[in-house]
Amino acid sequence: MTGPVPSGVVLLTDRLVARGPLDLLVAGAVAGGVRWVVLREKDLARAERAALAAGLRAILADVGGTLIVAGPDPLGGDAVHLPAAGPYPPPPRQLVGRSCHNQPELSRLTSEHYATVSPIWPTKSKPGYGPPLGPDGLRKLVEASPVPLLALGGVETPDQVTACVQAGAAGVAVLGALMRSPDPTETATTLTRAFQEAVTPRLSKPGAGSSRSPRRGLRPTVPTQGSSLTARSGHGRPQPQTATKEER
Repeated sequence: MTGPVPSGVVLLTDRLVARGPLDLLVAGAVAGGVRWVVLREKDLARAERAALAAGLRAILADVGGTLIVAGPDPLGGDAVHLPAAGPYPPPPRQLVGRSCHNQPELSRLTSEHYATVSPIWPTKSKPGYGPPLGPDGLRKLVEASPVPLLALGGVETPDQVTACVQAGAAGVAVLGALMRSPDPTETATTLTRAFQEAVTPRLSKPGAGSSRSPRRGLRPTVPTQGSSLTARSGHGRPQPQTATKEER
């Protein structure tokens, strides 16, 4: 049985655009409510990247957060995020995500637990990449997806977070808005609050969520972002959040 999938505000790292040391930026975002971090930095040597992963896991462990490693090598953990190109089938990990951009790529998913879809809006990280899906395109992919989706690409403001939630996304994946922020704690707090405020009314209404779930019988995960995966795998336990959880 798998544990929770990423939800809320999910941080993607990029030390090349970060305004400071990556560990300090991640710690700041975690202080602002982030509980899921995807480690990219694929250009680093494995040993250096593994050391970075260990350091970020230590930061997340204090709040029950989870580090996901981009690529098939989990670097000592058990959570990976794979590119659309492969490998197929995905490796047998406790948590597997996949980058997708359209319905054909979503249709190839098998044992993945979640996927990102992008770009939702134009993004500074990949200028010219697209065309942007927009909230309407995101909604269509949510309705067609067999797994919960994270909205990725150009998500920088509370209004954009709200639009993604209203389109049915389980969360938002954010890179530039946090990596380039002079105050990642404040930015993370603002975006996390927007997610919680957007999702809470939907969860508090009788029967809410039944018409907008990532797949039949599966509703978007409530923000919170910890993980029930074992500490031995580098994952912590769930931490209670302010948002109301749905009955499973």
